Amino acid sequence: MATTANKATTKQTTVAMTGNAGCALAMKQINPDVVGAYPITPQTTIVEEFANYVANGVVDTEYINVESEHSAMSACIGASAAGARVMTTTSSQGLALMWEELSIASAMRLPIVMHNVNRSLSGPINIHCDHSDSMGARDMGWVQMFGETAQEAYDNTIIAMRVAEHEKVMLPVMIMHDGFITSHAIDRFDVLDDEVVKKFVGEYVPKRALLDTDNPMTFGPFAMPPYYYEQRKAMRVALENAKDVVLKVSKEYGKLSGRTYGLFEEYRLDDAHIAVIVLGSTAGTAKYVVDKLRDKGMKVGLLKPRLFRPFPSAEMADALSHLKAVAVMDRSDSIGAPGGPVYMEVKAALYNTTKRPHVQGYVYGLGGRDTGPDQIETVFGDLQKVARGEEAPREAVTLLGVKE
Repeated sequence: MATTANKATTKQTTVAMTGNAGCALAMKQINPDVVGAYPITPQTTIVEEFANYVANGVVDTEYINVESEHSAMSACIGASAAGARVMTTTSSQGLALMWEELSIASAMRLPIVMHNVNRSLSGPINIHCDHSDSMGARDMGWVQMFGETAQEAYDNTIIAMRVAEHEKVMLPVMIMHDGFITSHAIDRFDVLDDEVVKKFVGEYVPKRALLDTDNPMTFGPFAMPPYYYEQRKAMRVALENAKDVVLKVSKEYGKLSGRTYGLFEEYRLDDAHIAVIVLGSTAGTAKYVVDKLRDKGMKVGLLKPRLFRPFPSAEMADALSHLKAVAVMDRSDSIGAPGGPVYMEVKAALYNTTKRPHVQGYVYGLGGRDTGPDQIETVFGDLQKVARGEEAPREAVTLLGVKE
């Protein structure tokens, strides 16, 4: 399941640009039929960059300027139902304003691809990174993929298009990367040529479309109890199918780019006794800590989820089965629950297994609060005590870095 590097079969160009610019470049290379979007910090520069491509005639996209994110998703739903290839972007309150439309997009099985540049949900008002926005939408029937770096944000954009439009999926895909940390920092990464991306994503030929008058379809009907339940089951099946499709498409993409992604990344995990699980850009800091502690002789590792919906429960349980203790670090809090969203998913995945580590939950970095190597070292120190039997397992979640 680890992210692997292999020899690329196509020429690539090394660029230096922000993660958001990389996403806009990938959108340009995909050349969607329609983009309906509304700017909101910190995703604004994606639509700004892409709007320049539209204005300069570089793409054939119909760019729809709307008055709100609710309208943006409504426009995307209409365009996708009509048979267009559709993309959009948002963040935080923008995603929240789309709320009633998100479940409609998935229920209508529309393969819309959307960047959600992670930002805290209000209130109080905050423009910095945590994962509360996308975690709030985790049960809306969308495939959800997280990226750590600008490279992954670029690659995920291209992969997501193929996943969304796969006949066994046909669901919208939400791609996440961390606001300001990944979105606005300039990074060095490799990009494919335009023609290579165009060939990889192919031409979208919808099997169901409102404008196909020879094969009339109904979109958005009223479903009475005899029909509603079965439709929801169909969504569940399609979302589960996305696991195999993500792996298949990622493998194909790896042959072109030299970068093959799994459902999650394992970093120095094979012989580890304890490990941290963390999403997004914080994984880079955690890898630094893992290397530092390894140099001191500690058997530590890391698991970085890439696919959060559908959650790869069986695969993750297998990857963690040999460990003594695991810490799950959530950059969002499920208030009133025993821990953050990732923590609860991991515990549920391990519950019915015969070999499972002790699992501790940590909430960190809310509202963009800095989380440095010293705090992650503290987490590993806690795990080491539990693994040695020196400390009783904790039941309550630890709020890491909060001021008492």
